[in-house]
Amino acid sequence: MSFHLEPSATEAATSFIELAKTSAYAIGIKLVGALAMWVFGSWAVGLVDKLLGRSMKARKIEETIIRYVTAAVSAMLKIALAVGVLGYLGVQTTTFAALLGAAGVAIGMAWSGLLAHFAAGAFLVVLRPFKVGDFVEAGGVTGTIEEVGLFVTKINTPDNVLTMIGNSKVFSDTIKNYSSNRFRRVDLTAQLDHGADVPAAVELLKAAMAKIPNVVTDPKPDVEIVTFTLAGPVLAVRPYCHTDHYWQVYFETNAAIRNELGKAGFSVPKQHLAVLGPEGKKAA
Repeated sequence: MSFHLEPSATEAATSFIELAKTSAYAIGIKLVGALAMWVFGSWAVGLVDKLLGRSMKARKIEETIIRYVTAAVSAMLKIALAVGVLGYLGVQTTTFAALLGAAGVAIGMAWSGLLAHFAAGAFLVVLRPFKVGDFVEAGGVTGTIEEVGLFVTKINTPDNVLTMIGNSKVFSDTIKNYSSNRFRRVDLTAQLDHGADVPAAVELLKAAMAKIPNVVTDPKPDVEIVTFTLAGPVLAVRPYCHTDHYWQVYFETNAAIRNELGKAGFSVPKQHLAVLGPEGKKAA
């Protein structure tokens, strides 16, 4: 048994195939165009970022502000590019904008902490409690500022660990900037024996600190009696230096205390205890 299509059915099938080919061709052209638009747009956004960064650097704007502004501009341009590509593909951008707004509200409620980090980052850039390269204590972390991003601040710790802290934690916590002032004090102590010549020890340590590299002369190093222990008087030894040289001065001053007092014949401090008998007299 053979089947034959009626002429009208054959024409309908042919028409459907032609329509499918035409639609597929049109959709293919649209997709290729959208892809080209996205590639070119992404390249243009990158170019704008570079030009903006160079322009701000030429005006000697701080690196922290440059990174924050370029990141924000890049994010906005990419959103605009995505909307443009969707519009080219025939998606109703007004509907998309409404959906984006509704999604923004939902995301804002769900990611309130993330938005708080963003807002805190803006305040950090505006108020500028620190800049890239400063040695700080922020958010419970001590180290060198590497970057103030849109949501996190990157700090490289002295043991070379890159640590990322949420901007809201940084902004809401106490910030100590060790690089903002011209110099910093190094706090050390030197224990002396009860019979030690304190004035001689003071002059000896002052002269020793004057020879240590990177110790500033204004203000001059301090050497004073700070307290007393069972072993004898304790000297506060306080040279001043720039933050970049803090640990070098710290360790070399400690070495100078040990070496100079030893060379000068100062005895090793010992605790002095008196053991009393039942009648309050010293035990034999």
